[in-house]
Amino acid sequence: MCSLRRAGAALAAVLLSFAHCPAASAASAPQLLLGQDFPDPDVVKTGSGYFAFSTTTGSGKVPVASAPAPEGPWQIVGDALAAVPKWAKPEGGFWAPDVTEAADGTFVLYFAATRLPNGPMCLGTATSAQPAGPYRPDGDAPLVCVPEDGGDIDPQTFLDADGTRYLLYKANGSASGPPAAIFSQKLSPDGRSLSGPRTELLRADLGSEKNVVEAPTMVKTPSRYVLFYSADTFQSSGYHTGYATAPTLAGTFVKADAPFLSTERLGGAVDGPGGADVVGGNIYFHGWLNGGRQARGLYRMPISFPGDVPQLG
Repeated sequence: MCSLRRAGAALAAVLLSFAHCPAASAASAPQLLLGQDFPDPDVVKTGSGYFAFSTTTGSGKVPVASAPAPEGPWQIVGDALAAVPKWAKPEGGFWAPDVTEAADGTFVLYFAATRLPNGPMCLGTATSAQPAGPYRPDGDAPLVCVPEDGGDIDPQTFLDADGTRYLLYKANGSASGPPAAIFSQKLSPDGRSLSGPRTELLRADLGSEKNVVEAPTMVKTPSRYVLFYSADTFQSSGYHTGYATAPTLAGTFVKADAPFLSTERLGGAVDGPGGADVVGGNIYFHGWLNGGRQARGLYRMPISFPGDVPQLG
């Protein structure tokens, strides 16, 4: 396990801390892309630039930001969700969105929201002809809402090499029952309905995870599937991003023995790095700003996969 000393936020200290960890050697310091509240980011690369989506903030139900390149400049350009779905509580917020382009060329927005009248959290979809929206809700019922899950959140799509599209998501679990877990399930080609049974990919079974695994995102390397996920309590500095690998999408996924992104590993430059998304050689994630717990900014770092193992830089 790679253990790092806590360093200050100064660039020299950050780079020094990386130098002692083989998986992070040659990594640059995290780049702050948006210094305002933009939690649980999802990033989409299109022919017209990059778009990012976040959980509900003061900027909108599903804030959308755009940039011409990964390094920016990024700016929030509007609210991607045009209307509240009929099944969702308007005041409950819309969490951890994901946007993907379906086989028919339309864009599908996945989100978690509180089901009327009093929960639980469920997953829904909305559709747009343009990546930035506006997205119109699909149907009168959620896409995923499993009673025994204690709430379903954090949707993330994955397109496999054979063209099959999957939905990954978190089942909340409960304090008195099974802990949180991450599932995958096939989607129809249009991305708006499920196909077949779901598969459990991993469950919160490490003490450092504090019964939480969430925010899944999948990457296919030449011989492995790499599943990134967040763990621990999101309000704390212990919130971190881990990963697990498997030879097939069905598993078995084996967790790495150390966090991939953590407050300590980043030398204190980012507080509670989580909600990660991997797009085009970059990993995007959020972290608490200004030493407080009021807003989470959007960050970026380069990522590569030498030998099918993720590496910063």
